Amino acid sequence: MTVLTFRHSFALTGLALGIALFGASTQAAAQPATLDQRAPAMTLTQEWDKTFPRSDRVDHRKVTFTNRYGLTLAADLYVPKNRTGERLPALAVGGPFGAVKEQSSGLYAQTMAERGFVTLAFDPSYTGESGGQPRNVASPDINTEDFSAAVDFLGLQATVDRERIGIIGICGWGGMALNAAAVDKRVKAVVVSTMYDMSRVMSKGYNDSVTLEQRTRTLEQLSKQRWEDAENGAPAYGPVMNELKGGEAQFLVDYHNYYRTPRGFHPRAVNSNASWTVTNPVSFMNMPLLTYIKEVSPRPILFVHGENAHSRYFSETAHAAASGPKELMIIPGANHVDLYDRVDVIPFKRITEFFSTNLK
Repeated sequence: MTVLTFRHSFALTGLALGIALFGASTQAAAQPATLDQRAPAMTLTQEWDKTFPRSDRVDHRKVTFTNRYGLTLAADLYVPKNRTGERLPALAVGGPFGAVKEQSSGLYAQTMAERGFVTLAFDPSYTGESGGQPRNVASPDINTEDFSAAVDFLGLQATVDRERIGIIGICGWGGMALNAAAVDKRVKAVVVSTMYDMSRVMSKGYNDSVTLEQRTRTLEQLSKQRWEDAENGAPAYGPVMNELKGGEAQFLVDYHNYYRTPRGFHPRAVNSNASWTVTNPVSFMNMPLLTYIKEVSPRPILFVHGENAHSRYFSETAHAAASGPKELMIIPGANHVDLYDRVDVIPFKRITEFFSTNLK
């Protein structure tokens, strides 16, 4: 596969669009989501309800584990069939931001299990089948911890060599994965695909275009929303995600075409069927995820991004900031969402080579 290394530039709107994209716009009136946002009972769906076909080359089962904050996470564990008795390398897989394990992360996990890895695709805290109240809220700290809790779980499995564990972060969980690897030295290698730095886009807008005045105004609106939530005894939710009214930027149309069509729709996904809390951006506004990216070194990082992705600059700047072994792989002609589920576009061969080499 050809790898392109040139840069590109583009102009998008600022912080208002960045926050609106993740369902927390303070520009529009807050509204309840159309579905019940209460936490589901921890009764896991046992039938196959993924957005991708089930493989007959792996064994699959639902599992749960608890993170450091006492939140119970639901996950899908994939183990290669026809394996010998030896312990295998393992991968924890998370993302995209607002997705569930039945979507892109599960596809990555099952595909890598077909290639010889024990894999775990998990629902982040407060979303999907995982626990936590209120529903549909994210945190740079807690969601980073979710990755480490997944590593905890994998390291206790009889099929896993705990000295050979890597992680894959997709979209917004790319930033979480890098943050987790910087602090958790058990992680031996990292792949981030179509990466977003959620703290950067929420605090600075696309292409870091937000002024101090705009940032201050947004923080004032978010702060006032906290009073309303406190008075109501529950958080307000933004508009239902990824609905189109016409005239949206192409990347928003791409999100719709994945999350809101049979291609990728899943009823438990925030991005398909619900919304984030209006105050969801608060903790991301002043807690930069990639502050310690250099401390991932000497463990290697593979950045994978689409040539035509609006988000490409996140991988480019993170790659430039990282030290130690690193590779930036640009996929010709691909947009951001192509790397969610296009198996003919996602470079699984290179990802397999990367982990096979670095999880020894």
